[in-house]
Amino acid sequence: MSARILSGKTIAEAIKSEVAAEVAGLKEVHGFSPCLVVVRVGEDPASAVYVGSKVRTAEELGIVSEHLHFDADTSQEKIVEVVTELNERHDVDGILVQLPLPKHIDEREILELIDPEKDVDGFHPINTGRLMQGYEGLVPCTPAGVIEILKRSDIDIAGKHAVVVGRSNIVGKPMAMLLLKESATVTICHSRTKDLPSITRQADILVAAIGRAGFIRSEHIGEGATVIDVGINNVSDVERAGELFSNEEIEKRLTAIENRGFTLVGDVNPREAMEKSANFTPVPGGVGLLTVAMLMKNTVVAATIRRGV
Repeated sequence: MSARILSGKTIAEAIKSEVAAEVAGLKEVHGFSPCLVVVRVGEDPASAVYVGSKVRTAEELGIVSEHLHFDADTSQEKIVEVVTELNERHDVDGILVQLPLPKHIDEREILELIDPEKDVDGFHPINTGRLMQGYEGLVPCTPAGVIEILKRSDIDIAGKHAVVVGRSNIVGKPMAMLLLKESATVTICHSRTKDLPSITRQADILVAAIGRAGFIRSEHIGEGATVIDVGINNVSDVERAGELFSNEEIEKRLTAIENRGFTLVGDVNPREAMEKSANFTPVPGGVGLLTVAMLMKNTVVAATIRRGV
């Protein structure tokens, strides 16, 4: 048995095309383009890459974008001032504060300061509360992307047993709520779960979001399950890479380690998942590509709700 690969790229491109059409329609009919502002503090390399991708994608789709970058020693008071000003600007539809923030800045205070109507990351307590109660609104981008992958790959959710491994506020908890909203029976597992494989093997849909490279192995996967790998981890050890990747894949991965010092791997052992599951999302090329696409979709949703169009 060899799993069907669920291509995040194909689905992300479809969503971005739909967003571009919506943005063009808003411009033509209502005379405005949605506006997304990204705030970045410090010089975290990964954050710089992520923000660059978000700003570039927004511009490609016709969304107005601004990137506000501040030095790592910028004060909490300054970031509060910036977010407050963005809340008050009528032309701004979406505000995203790129995480992580420097340690001297209180992330929780900053995230809770963002106007819930402009919270395109879907992290504000009001938006998470709306999600809990099953209301429509702004939903965290990565879990929303997982739902899009399942639906657009014709994988039934209703009535299926979905197991989410991970309980973070960013992925695990909202993922469970979205699956529940789609009428799945949902189990959440985490680091304290006893006999994890006995639970995960029951899953028709298994979502791994724990931040441990290749942790989910064959023993965790039921025959014919759909395995969604949300993790993004760096593996630099050649021997470890050999354990994770098939003969067809290993040469490319070893080349990546040689050239840049690491290769990307998710929370699932891809070689073993491919042999056991019916459907599988690769890393890279899977869920990660949906995150930016869903951010663009959230920006349009925020704009239409705020402006009443």
